[in-house]
This record gives sequence, structure tokens and C-alpha cells, in this order.
Amino acid sequence: MITLWHNPRCSKSRQTLALIEAAGHPVTIRKYLDDAPSISELKAALAALGNPPAIQMMRKGEAVFKELGLRGDTADADLITAMAAHPILIERPIAFTGARAVIGRPPEAVKDLL
Repeated sequence: MITLWHNPRCSKSRQTLALIEAAGHPVTIRKYLDDAPSISELKAALAALGNPPAIQMMRKGEAVFKELGLRGDTADADLITAMAAHPILIERPIAFTGARAVIGRPPEAVKDLL
């Protein structure tokens, strides 16, 4: 089973979902903008991604990123807190299976989980 943190308005997210479905894998969709991940879920997501710096899981081009004064060298704890409060900052999509995850940018990255 693959869980996809999904934004249906995002073309990359839709493409990633299509790849999973085309491969015949069951998928659970979490519309993370409506059901924001908690701080502990975000930490678990980072662990599943291989513990990269939190900035690598963020959409740095979002207006709220700049409004909050966030930067590439902001502490991970502060970035995680910002993502929990403003889920639009979470890079999309993120696909999870078991203890592993990938960010679907490019969408073909999800093939590592299939």
C-alpha cells in the first residue's frame, strides 16, 4: 500500500498518482492541505525520506515562506513547525510505503517505491 500526500491541483502530484495507479498499486490519498500533518508526522516523513535537511521537503517559492522570514539556514525544528502550521510549504507530492518515502519531483521518482 502506498500513501500519497497529494494536492489534486498540482500537476506533479496528479502525474505521480497516475504512475502509481498505472502500476496497479493500491494507494491511499491524503489531501495534506485539508488534513495537515502534525509535527511528529513531518519528522517521520523526513526519516522515511532518509533524514535530509527539512528545507529539502519545503516549497521555498511559496509567499508564506518569505512572509515567515524562513531561509535555507533556518533550523530544522523551525521549518518543521512552519510546515505543520502552513502545509502549503510541504513539497508535493510525497509517496510513502513501509518505512520509505520519496518526493515525486520528478513524478518518476515514485518508481523507486513500486
